[in-house]
Amino acid sequence: LGAAFGGRVADLRGLLAAGALGEAAAWLRGREPDVPLEAVTLLPVIPNPDKIVCIGLNYGDHVRETGRTVTESPALFLRMTQSQVAHGQPMLRPLESERLDYEGEIAVVIGTGGRRIAEADAWSHIAGYSCYNDGSVRDWQLATTQWTPGKNFFRTGGFGPWLVTADEIAPGQVMTLSTRLNGQEMQRATTDMMIHSIPRQIAYISSFIPLEPGDVIVTGTPGGIGSKRNPPVFMKAG
Repeated sequence: LGAAFGGRVADLRGLLAAGALGEAAAWLRGREPDVPLEAVTLLPVIPNPDKIVCIGLNYGDHVRETGRTVTESPALFLRMTQSQVAHGQPMLRPLESERLDYEGEIAVVIGTGGRRIAEADAWSHIAGYSCYNDGSVRDWQLATTQWTPGKNFFRTGGFGPWLVTADEIAPGQVMTLSTRLNGQEMQRATTDMMIHSIPRQIAYISSFIPLEPGDVIVTGTPGGIGSKRNPPVFMKAG
């Protein structure tokens, strides 16, 4: 696409910022691939987002298993770009801990930016969806009331493999999220189980900061996390 667009875009974030997703789809239609997928090293879906906003405690069963309470507003924390890792690449358990936990989530990628976006308009601001593993180093996350360290260890946030564009998923369509560890299903939920819906998340975040094309909203994990199992299950090498 970079060659096809004459250097106008360098990456997916740039494509979204240029409002050229539809143009790219039209250009690609009916064309044969230039490069086989197995010859490509994937990047995180958006390798360089302006911001990654994560929603905590957004499914009732996860709120209950953590002993927390439902809040009127979404609970937010931020991830840093360097904490992300691409599909097919290893998530890194840090030397500082053995408590690296999985959190399967649906990621929303913003296509059209805006400030104070109304919930009724939110779907039109979405470029598409992807998978996210919000890998969490639990002892570092819970060491204080602030979660930043445990949610931002280098290369712990798996993001990918693709952006599924919003034209393939109707506004409000119920999506199913499942998380498997070594082939065993650990989490399963549907998006209608969210406490704060995707439009609510977009409206709330954009009320205090403008959303930009390529921004990522990681919409929350359901119950079944490893640290709350008996005995606990944490991710290990292999």
